[in-house]
Amino acid sequence: MAFDGIVTYAIAKELSEAVTLGKIEKVYQPGPEELLFHIHTRRGNVRLFMSCNSQSARICLTEGSYTNPEQPPTFCMLLRKHLQGGRITEIRQKDSERIIEIDIEALNEMGFSVSRRLIIEIMSKHSNIVLVDIESGKIIDAIKRVSIDINRYRQLLPGVIYEYPPAQDKIPFKEVTAMTGLPHDERGIMARVGGISPALAREMLRYCEEPYDASLMSDIPARRLLEITESIESGTYRPRVYLEEDGSPREFHIAELAEYSGLEIKEFGSTSECADYYFSHRDASNLVRQKSMPLLKTAEAALGKALLKKKKLSEDLLNAENSDKYRLYGELLTANIHLVKPGARSVKLMNYYDGSEIEIPLDEKIHAAANAQRYFKKYSKARTAIHEKQAQLEDNEADILYLESVVQNIENADNVPLLESIRDELEETGYVRRRAKASQRKRKKEKPEPIRYELSDGTAVLVGRNNLENDWLTMKNAAKTDVWMHTKDIPGSHVILKLEDGRRLDDLSAELIYEAASIAAWHSKARESDNVPVDYVPVRYIKKPNGAKPGMVIFTHNQTVYVTPKLPENK
Repeated sequence: MAFDGIVTYAIAKELSEAVTLGKIEKVYQPGPEELLFHIHTRRGNVRLFMSCNSQSARICLTEGSYTNPEQPPTFCMLLRKHLQGGRITEIRQKDSERIIEIDIEALNEMGFSVSRRLIIEIMSKHSNIVLVDIESGKIIDAIKRVSIDINRYRQLLPGVIYEYPPAQDKIPFKEVTAMTGLPHDERGIMARVGGISPALAREMLRYCEEPYDASLMSDIPARRLLEITESIESGTYRPRVYLEEDGSPREFHIAELAEYSGLEIKEFGSTSECADYYFSHRDASNLVRQKSMPLLKTAEAALGKALLKKKKLSEDLLNAENSDKYRLYGELLTANIHLVKPGARSVKLMNYYDGSEIEIPLDEKIHAAANAQRYFKKYSKARTAIHEKQAQLEDNEADILYLESVVQNIENADNVPLLESIRDELEETGYVRRRAKASQRKRKKEKPEPIRYELSDGTAVLVGRNNLENDWLTMKNAAKTDVWMHTKDIPGSHVILKLEDGRRLDDLSAELIYEAASIAAWHSKARESDNVPVDYVPVRYIKKPNGAKPGMVIFTHNQTVYVTPKLPENK
């Protein structure tokens, strides 16, 4: 993460131009380590976001929406008391450090003007936000209090004189000149210059690989750093986010980072916009991943149990189907009671069906007739078990198909509301314990929003994102004449072709059917496969059995095509 001294410099300069002399209208604390200021400026209202979270410490203007707790935290109430209604007089970077100071003039409870300083320290796990009284230099409070038990050299507690983090024996990047000789390795540059991230250090060294005059080689890293700082002063820099193939942000900076040149680049008009995009999208991905892990673990554990149960039922069924020998033993013992000696552990008798000799195990404690009855009972019990085991195996197979679809839906979920809907589904089916009624009341039930595509002729295709949405899409939203699609015997989403103006399945060309089937294959477990079978049938032939789990249906009159998973080009 490249929120280094250079990015801090650019952010501080932008914020100074944007919110200096702005009035702090509202103060919120969305999370334990987050602050949100609503500020009225000459150019309009803006929102300033600050975070001292170890994984996403930052300060920037934001357009994002944040949910505030019902009861404001103590630090939020303190800031409202000291800063709300105050006017920002100055914003600056502390030297070349990842520290931004915001000076604020406000009125105290007596109506006198007082000067406060909000200090945002962006230092990984040591990040913090501290409110200081400028006149006395004392800390009013910190969002994360640091006692002597945590840090012997620097405490951040109310009433303590504020001290900056210990200065490092480095050249501030603002003091580097073209004549400053810098090392030709990443560690050397970071050890020599303050405020430089590893990614920027590597970028400074990039030109050293080219055949320059040896006498100028020592100047190259410094010259590259000067180009970057001068671009901030002149406003010619272009903040950018580097994106992975799946669209998730990998890195961001105000400077070009050649090592990420193979990734997609998204440029922004300001560092605030860039940082806000990077962190909001990265945090959203992390939150989805965090929320999905418990659900995925639960679903996979239930799936593992179902697969183990299938194995055991299959073994029991196989044993039951091999029970004809018990009937034979009983018949032979009944016909040859006079040949069985009392107390014998086995007896050899002629099988009158094929003339072979069979050795029959016996319970020496009972007589021959009782042994025969014991074998008849075992045979009868085994025959009964065949029907029971087959029924259990069918039910268990349905559970496996359902749980495989749930696992796929969780893995494909890309937002928290969708995960919450999947959790509701698992609560309904009994795989997850129901939450307290109070928490259920607070959360509004999400309206189904299936994914929508258009085929080459403009026909709409809707795709369910989870099993509850599949049920709604197929059983409630779709018309009887619409076409339903699903991968054959493979977990996947319900896909509906919306046929309007009296169109029927017979009116569709083979090309359109293949195009829609490719979408169904894409939204299935077989996304990475070729030649995927997809069933399709008019919705009127789809039925949902009583008691069936969400997303589970039966159908008739289906046809099957084999396609390669693909989304429409106009997606």
